[in-house]
Parts: sequence; C-alpha cells; structure tokens
Amino acid sequence: MPTIIPITDPEDPRIEPYRDVRERDLVGRDGLFIAEGAVVVRSLVQSTRYRARSLLIADKRASTLEPMLAGLTADTPVYTATQTVLDRIAGFSLHRGILAVGEKTTIPTAAELLAACGPVARIVMLFGIGNHDNMGGIFRNAAAFGADAVILDSGCCDPLYRKAIRVSVGATLLVPTAKLAPDEDPLALLDRFGFEAVALSPAGAETLAALPSPRRAALLFGSEGPGLPSALLARARSVRIPMAGGFDSLNVATTSGIVLHHIASGQVP
Repeated sequence: MPTIIPITDPEDPRIEPYRDVRERDLVGRDGLFIAEGAVVVRSLVQSTRYRARSLLIADKRASTLEPMLAGLTADTPVYTATQTVLDRIAGFSLHRGILAVGEKTTIPTAAELLAACGPVARIVMLFGIGNHDNMGGIFRNAAAFGADAVILDSGCCDPLYRKAIRVSVGATLLVPTAKLAPDEDPLALLDRFGFEAVALSPAGAETLAALPSPRRAALLFGSEGPGLPSALLARARSVRIPMAGGFDSLNVATTSGIVLHHIASGQVP
C-alpha cells in the first residue's frame, strides 16, 4: 500500500498540481492531466499507458478506496484531506471526493498502433473534433464496442482534458491513442496496413445498413458542421445514416456509437 499523507493546509505545496483545477484546465498542465472520480481514477490505476503521479482524496473515503489504492506503487503519494480543505484546494465543491494527477508513460505513433492490430480490427480516426463532450463520448463508444485504437488529427482537442476523461468514464485512459503527424497522409497510412477507410457523411454514397463490415475497418469522423475534409471523402468509402423527415444531422458521438455497433456486429473473427 502507498503511504497516506494527511493535508490540513490548502496552501500546502505538496498538493500544488490540484489547486484551482478548473482554471488550470484552461491553460494546460505541461503533459500532465487530472482524473476525477473513482471510476476514472481506477481506469488510470489499471492503465498500461498512463500512470498516477499522486492522488488526492477525501479522508472519509480512504478506507473504501483501499482495494484501488493497493494497485498503486508504494512510492505513489496519496494525500487525504477533509471535504472542506479538499474543496478549497480544487476551487469548487468536489463531491466525488477523489482526484489524481496522471502522466503518459508511452506515446505510440499511429503506425505503431495500426501495426499492432490483428487480422480483424476496427479503429476510429477523428478529424477536427474540438468539443470535449464529443471527444469523451466517442472514446466511451470506442471502448464499449471494442475499438483497437483511436487516432486523432492535429485539429482535435485533447482527450486527456479533465472533462473529456470524465465524459468517457475513463475510456480515454484505456483505448490506445495516437496522433497523426502533421505531414502524414491518413488514407495512405491506412492502406499501408490493410485498413478500409469508411468515411461518415450525410452525403455518403451508400447507407450504413447496406455496408458489409470490413475485416480491418477504419471509421472516419469529422467535426459537426464542416464534417470530414472533401479530399478525404473523395478517396474513402463514404457512408451515410438515413434519417426521418429529411433531418440530416446526428451528433458525432452518437454517430460513432451507431457505426461502431454496426461494424462490430458484422465482423467475423
């Protein structure tokens, strides 16, 4: 078990990374990130790609969290504080009573993730997803339907932003993730590793229901509004989800869940 360190002063320098959580979310954390809530922090503790630098928990929750704390290395500090002190440190009422500071342990390339996929695989590739709620929802769906990886372009927001992690229920810490290099051709990369690119668009050439599930499927999603770049749509297999009454727009996170379910259900091991 790691050492439990009581904190009585909100200005204690040892818990500086936890101070004023919301304001610091806006300016970044130099490669570190905040995980909030027992489910999310448990995902961090279990992750092989990220590690917990420290935890800060409400003292009243310490005993019930012991099974999770046992998964930490002995040198990981676990700070405890009363709810009042905890709220003053975080800068808001922290009713979940548990925070952790995490950091990356490995940073794979997109090519490395694709190379690690098996003969039957499905990956998600995102372009310009700038909303943290959508990012978290997409990762949650990716985890739920067994996606092998999520690959992001440079226009995507950070999936390790606290809100994105929370919305994903910790999935951003569990699903393998990489970023495309600025000069990397995503479709050439997918072709190199034998993935068929399926691009989602309201103007897609074929319907999702009629799409046979590729054995190695790359599912491409763009931001709400602009959607995927036209150059990508022109080179990929474009697919649409028909909607009632001429309605032509679905939330991108919702779309990802529908498409992932369809592909996962149709793939034969």
